[in-house]
Amino acid sequence: MRRRLFGQKRTRVNKVFTIAIFTILTAISSVSCSKNDNVLVTEIGVSPASRRSATTSIGGKFYIQGKDQHLNGDLQAAIASYSKAIAQNSQYGAAYNGRGLAYFDLGDKDKAIADYNQALRINPNDAEAYNNLGNARASLGNNREAVKDYTEAIRLNPNYAEAYNNRGNARATNGDKKGAIDDLDQAILLNPKYAIAYNNRGNARAANGDPQGAIADYNEAIRLNPNFAPAYNNRGNARATNGDKQGALKDLEQAASIFQSQGNNDLYQQVMNNIKELGR
Repeated sequence: MRRRLFGQKRTRVNKVFTIAIFTILTAISSVSCSKNDNVLVTEIGVSPASRRSATTSIGGKFYIQGKDQHLNGDLQAAIASYSKAIAQNSQYGAAYNGRGLAYFDLGDKDKAIADYNQALRINPNDAEAYNNLGNARASLGNNREAVKDYTEAIRLNPNYAEAYNNRGNARATNGDKKGAIDDLDQAILLNPKYAIAYNNRGNARAANGDPQGAIADYNEAIRLNPNFAPAYNNRGNARATNGDKQGALKDLEQAASIFQSQGNNDLYQQVMNNIKELGR
């Protein structure tokens, strides 16, 4: 997945290694590389489990157990617990959705999609399942279908900031620059502290030939989350486009340091390669 970021002997960016982010829930648990032209840093996560349903059914106990195991990074155990919940109640849509998240985190996108679809057969009004289905399809490069899924999630929940963010990414990948920025504007309007959406809008603005606007968005993403490595990487790209070699190097070095501390060796190495090329 090596990509060239900077042309030799100049700071103008030729092929930008941007990092976009789509969300599934709320807690970052892993960062992975995609085979798409852009690297998707996948914000996979589960919300803390509610204990109330555990007192009502055996299936509920298995479901909560699965969420706890997922939060702790034990994906295989989480899948087994969700499966036990489903065995207790074949109409347990939340368990299918939870198991889909675990399969996605494990890298098995096809099984994730199958579980999200089953959750939607049980509850066609599950906006979260549509959003998750869109994420799985986008990760496989099927952005046109992903846009449809995100659109359905937004129809069911017009205040779903994550779905606007994710649809914005998918539209940007499809070449719909205006639609992408409109969606990311809406995500930020709904959640002014949404660092991920600022990062992604920065990417969209950079792609639209507005590096200054992009830098302003990356600045805000970093202000909201000072350890947000993708935003440092992307701001480095934009600064290089503006001819600010020193600023670009500083940002890329910060991104590399954070990726290294997170144990994300793939993205760390990619950024280090870019630093070497910029230094020539």
